[in-house]
Amino acid sequence: MKKIFVCTNCDAQYQKWIGRCLECGTWGKITEQLTTDAEEKKKASGAHPTMSTTLLKDVEGKDIHRMQTRISELDRVFGGGIVPGSLTLLGGEPGIGKSTLALQLAVLIPHTLYISGEESAEQIKLRSDRLFTTPKETASLRLGNDTCIESICATIEKEKPSLAIIDSIQTIYSEEATGEPGNVTQVRACTVKLLETAKTTRTSIILIGHVTKDGAVAGPKTLEHLVDTVLYLEGDRHHSFRILRGTKNRFGSTDEIGIFDMTSTGLVEVPNASATLLKERGENMSGSIVTCLLEGTRPMLLEIQALVNKTTFGYPVRKASGFDVNRLHVLIAVLQKRAGMNLAQYDVHINVVGGIKANEPAADLAVCLAVASAYKDKILGNDVVCFGEVGLGGEIRSVRATDKRMKECEQLGMKRVILPKAQKDGTKGKLQIVEVNNIQDLIKQT
Repeated sequence: MKKIFVCTNCDAQYQKWIGRCLECGTWGKITEQLTTDAEEKKKASGAHPTMSTTLLKDVEGKDIHRMQTRISELDRVFGGGIVPGSLTLLGGEPGIGKSTLALQLAVLIPHTLYISGEESAEQIKLRSDRLFTTPKETASLRLGNDTCIESICATIEKEKPSLAIIDSIQTIYSEEATGEPGNVTQVRACTVKLLETAKTTRTSIILIGHVTKDGAVAGPKTLEHLVDTVLYLEGDRHHSFRILRGTKNRFGSTDEIGIFDMTSTGLVEVPNASATLLKERGENMSGSIVTCLLEGTRPMLLEIQALVNKTTFGYPVRKASGFDVNRLHVLIAVLQKRAGMNLAQYDVHINVVGGIKANEPAADLAVCLAVASAYKDKILGNDVVCFGEVGLGGEIRSVRATDKRMKECEQLGMKRVILPKAQKDGTKGKLQIVEVNNIQDLIKQT
């Protein structure tokens, strides 16, 4: 037997006791444990038998019958529905709407078991009364309150539900693991047991996990290599839009997203996000431009606003909401060097309307044009769309899926599209195409 010291918070191992863990920085979490050497284990167990192998061409493919959730935005992210026997992690910040979405899903799929370690059955009933108008909708939903993973797995093996929802993984513990619920050891042990239960019973299991601000240990990042699918519910608490994004999917693509609107009766699908984002756009004003971003395979039009004003400090302020502020610094430098715009004594503020994050490079051109419009106090018009990536030399580079973006622009009633030069200026359908080589030409034209 060998003596080691293990941190109960992050599972780091040391040869001697220390007061503060060098990995996670917590104090007083180092405990002494006994472990068996690998050589002793080998002598005790003897030689292991070899496994049988097979050729890939001899393996018969099986058609998977997915469970339809009747929420098209959710089915899109799953890749067509939930695969039986799969283990899914639904992550997101506290209060973003994970439990609401899970309860809506539990009601729609028959023979679902909802197990909560955070809320009592009475509290879940209160949420259900708020989300659903008639008791008939929730008549077949079964609830459970337990935090012991052994009891939860035994219940799933006995009842064999079509879907089991665990809310949340941070509150579940295993009697075979050490530490408090929520630490790395407990989270890993509980997830491994749930994964084995899902595969043996063919029950689809959805785990709900919280994400902390500083990416603390035992968040969903710890579980991504164990589960089959990882979904993140993103959004701003001050806006009603929620985006469900898949970062890992063993049974489908990770390019798709689902867009929801948080209302008093739960999450409602948003089939046409572009029209919703643009419907409250005000009158013509400087510093406002529409761009078309691609979220997965879905084009989405949104408004980017810029405000440029004389700075009152010695150092100009650069602020961005929904856009990377470091990228904003780069684009301002390009405008100063390549387009001759003197922004050194001006504060620049960028806002992406609707709480959406414009992380795609196609938003570069719209940000530059919005800043130039605000700087010159020139109105561009409500019927103009632009998209493209801006290089350090001021060149405007092409982006993918141009045809799909222009089709969305035409459906939303736009008249002109400014994009990187790939062909001669002309029209496509009802759109007037304006193609530009670099940011200098664009600023001169506008």
